[in-house]
This record gives sequence, structure tokens and C-alpha cells, in this order.
Amino acid sequence: MNSLVKFVQDEFVTRKDFPEFSAGDTITVYYEIKEGSKTRTQFFKGVVLQRKGSGASETFTIRKMSGTVGVERIFPVNLPALQKVEVNKRGKVRRARIYYFRGLTGKKARIKEVRR
Repeated sequence: MNSLVKFVQDEFVTRKDFPEFSAGDTITVYYEIKEGSKTRTQFFKGVVLQRKGSGASETFTIRKMSGTVGVERIFPVNLPALQKVEVNKRGKVRRARIYYFRGLTGKKARIKEVRR
């Protein structure tokens, strides 16, 4: 039964081609917002805390600072409103899920950049 669900997801869910990114990377996500009959593009730029799931149900969490308040947003990879994802910086972290990043402030909250 599980293989049947996986087959249907692979065949019928449209995959978008996004660049490779992982936890610690700083990315900008452009997504479409509908307000009444109008649509506009908004972006969310922040650090990737995690990538979770696989296939059609894969999600990623981004955290940014808005003033002194941390704002997190969870995006499904297959969200139809997602337009594009840009990788701004590649970060070097030792974990796949950097929840400890929420508690860091100031210089401790910096992530070392990987040059490629």
C-alpha cells in the first residue's frame, strides 16, 4: 500500500526545480499572495532551520528576525504559490535541524559561510 501511494505521488505531483539548500543556508523564497482579485509577489529571506519529510509532503522552515522578534515560516516544497527560491549564502552547521539557533542572539547567532 505504501509503495502505491509513493508511486502516485511521484507520477502526479508536479516537482519544482529548486536549487539545493540545507539547514544553515540563507535563502530568499518568493511566493504569490492573493488579495481579493489581485495577486502580488512577496519574499521571505531568512536562515533555513530544517528540511523535513520526503516526496510530496516535504517542507522546510525558515527563520528571520523582524526587529527584535524572530519570525518562522514553514513552506511546503510543492506549494503552488511558490515562485522561486534563491540561495544567498551557504552556511556551515553540524546538524540537520538547528533548533538551537532560536536561542542565540548577537555574535553567537552568526553562521560561518562556506565558500564554493
